[in-house]
Amino acid sequence: MAFSDEELIKACCKGERTAQQNLYKKYSGQMYAVALRYSKMQQEAEDILQEAFLKVFQNINNFRQDSSLVYWIKRIVVNTALNHQRSKLYLYPMVDVGDLKNRFTENLTITGINHKELLEMIRKLPSGCQVIFNLYAIEGYKHHEIADLLGISEGTSKSQYARAKSLLKEWILKSDVIYYDRAGEL
Repeated sequence: MAFSDEELIKACCKGERTAQQNLYKKYSGQMYAVALRYSKMQQEAEDILQEAFLKVFQNINNFRQDSSLVYWIKRIVVNTALNHQRSKLYLYPMVDVGDLKNRFTENLTITGINHKELLEMIRKLPSGCQVIFNLYAIEGYKHHEIADLLGISEGTSKSQYARAKSLLKEWILKSDVIYYDRAGEL
């Protein structure tokens, strides 16, 4: 029997293990894909996922119903991943091809390039550009939120994102594919 998020939250607040297991089963796959975007290795993504879900269960009483549960959990996973990376002094996000297909192509149309090639191009971006591109284009964060998360200015976030887009466009054009922005212009 599938439980609603509201039922799972109430049961998790009471510390019911079965509810915690059901919540984990319901969202762990989706959140693992998020964790993978911020790590180079699967083991590291698994560690991030486990640490994030511990935080979810420890703080479930603080969940406010004004946002969706999945969004709240996703923010915890992203923040855990960013903290994990800061502690290791590097930033190597990895974009999930499925999310890339859904999010990135909303902003542009690319003909003649497969998603693996695009993923490789994104992975070649300088680390700062890559992180900001991932947070803005894939995760849907606003520049002011990225600035707060990373401890940078909003202008830095915008300029790094613009640089990432510029580099990607340059690399895509060099790869003999057709690239259009939202306005339908090359």
